[in-house]
Order: sequence, then structure tokens, then C-alpha cells
Amino acid sequence: MSFSILPLAHAATAAGGTQQHGMGLGFILMWVGLLVILYFLMWRPQSKRMKEQKRMLGNLNKGDEVVTSGGMLGQIIKVSDDFIVLNIANEIDINVQKQAVAAVLQKGTIKAI
Repeated sequence: MSFSILPLAHAATAAGGTQQHGMGLGFILMWVGLLVILYFLMWRPQSKRMKEQKRMLGNLNKGDEVVTSGGMLGQIIKVSDDFIVLNIANEIDINVQKQAVAAVLQKGTIKAI
């Protein structure tokens, strides 16, 4: 009785070859899907926040009431390229970097507090 394993090995290779090709395509599609999800959940919102922050800092004017990232409330009395001068109390002015401004408040907020 003569038994040859060569045809069985050839059949196993052919079946395994198509299976690996399908697995590679699924792997690529999974990574593309993951990148799309990361774009919409992380990169895009972060980019929007950065643009909004840059726009807010560019629109700072004398007389605006702001709060800094350190929690200081004050009214802007002078604006330069990188710094602003805040009046935080009667005749008490401090120099603050523009990047330290966390939010612009509505007019009259400081008096209401």
C-alpha cells in the first residue's frame, strides 16, 4: 500500500494561503476603523479646542474680565503680544501671560462676586 503525503501538504498550503490573505485584510480594516474612531473621539475635538483657545486669546481687549488658569479674576487694563496686565483689586495690577487666561467672563461678573 503506497501512501503519499505530498497531495495532502499541497492542499493544506492552498487552504492556509487564502485564509492568511483574508486575515490580513481584516487586520488592515480593523486598524483603519480604529484610526477613524480615534480621529473623531480625540484628535478632532482637541483640534477644535485649540483653535477656540487661540481665537479667544487673539480677541482679548482692554476692559475684558477674565479668569486665569490659577483662578485669579481680573479686568484687563493693557494687552501686548505675549502678556496682559490685570487689575485684580484697587490699584493692584499683575502681569500675566496670555496663555494663562482660561476664560473670558461677562461684563460685571467681578462686581457681582
